[in-house]
Amino acid sequence: MYDNWYAVQVRTGQEEKIVEACQLLVNQHALEECFIPKYKRMKKYKGKWHQIDAILFTGYIFMISDHIDELFNELKKIPDLTKILGNDGKCIVPIRKEEAMFLTRFGGNSHIVDMSLGYIEGDIIKITNGPLMGYEGQIVKIDRHKRIAYIDISLFDQITRVQVGLEIISKRP
Repeated sequence: MYDNWYAVQVRTGQEEKIVEACQLLVNQHALEECFIPKYKRMKKYKGKWHQIDAILFTGYIFMISDHIDELFNELKKIPDLTKILGNDGKCIVPIRKEEAMFLTRFGGNSHIVDMSLGYIEGDIIKITNGPLMGYEGQIVKIDRHKRIAYIDISLFDQITRVQVGLEIISKRP
């Protein structure tokens, strides 16, 4: 289940369009699932806080397939693909199993990372609810005003910093 995940780099802002094109044009036998990992966050507009979905890895879409050679040929039908992540630009290299497992634990089957809740005690962040529970050590920075945590995760064989939603409900001395 986790061995056949692939990442495709696309032009930032074109992620939704490319996923829709893949769902319409790519043979379903070649492509089990095409998605954009997202996260829930709070955004203030019109004087009120609203929960929105934001893209976790801008400029990337993710695919799951058991038929990589067929998928590679099918992707030639999709305009605007920048490149398929791989060593030579021609082959498709899967995301490591551990990375796919982490993304699934973090975002579930919907591939959307929910908001987390927590508090600060002294200099320690304590997560009480949400996908950041157990990952407190990966939080490198928080922006309480924007209700965002920045975490470092391993993806694409490198450390990648991403934003996820975090509501800090209190700060204790």
